[in-house]
Amino acid sequence: MAYRNGNYTAFYVAEPYRSNLGPYTARDICFYGLLRAWKGRDSSFPFIDSHDKNYNVRDDSDWEKTLKPRIHERISNSKNIVLFLSSTTKNSTALREEIDYGINVMGLPIIIVYPDYTEKSDIILCEKKRIRQKIIDLWEKLPILRDSMHKVPTLHMPFKKDLITRALKNGNFAVNSKCEPSTYFYPC
Repeated sequence: MAYRNGNYTAFYVAEPYRSNLGPYTARDICFYGLLRAWKGRDSSFPFIDSHDKNYNVRDDSDWEKTLKPRIHERISNSKNIVLFLSSTTKNSTALREEIDYGINVMGLPIIIVYPDYTEKSDIILCEKKRIRQKIIDLWEKLPILRDSMHKVPTLHMPFKKDLITRALKNGNFAVNSKCEPSTYFYPC
């Protein structure tokens, strides 16, 4: 069995790429870049980038022969998936594959970060202790997530460094020590 200590980061990138900048022009990749920057600035930040675990591929590489196998290899070496789900997220081929393979094949817990929001109360109804409808509506953007998330623990949070740090350290959201499948969040 592989040593599964990485955090696989999933985010929407428009396809096909129109230039060499390709994915780097997409909004959601900026949040992945910020995780990398936090790690670069502070080595104790608990992010282990699964994208660094095998060689990079060109964005115009063949999907079936190169890109899809790389995604599978990276996810197979990961303990969880950090998904950035925003108002600009679309149901792309790559994102569908990442979520489908991560949940339905590898059983990885998903830490869902909503970068459009910064407060816990943006995500949950604090008094009722449940997720807000506007967040549930975002799940519709990724039907594979919506239809599969009941199989693994999912942790939902706004884009806030202290909460992301807490989630990355939380063993309940790592494949080898995961808690029961359900929808979780940090209460207000």
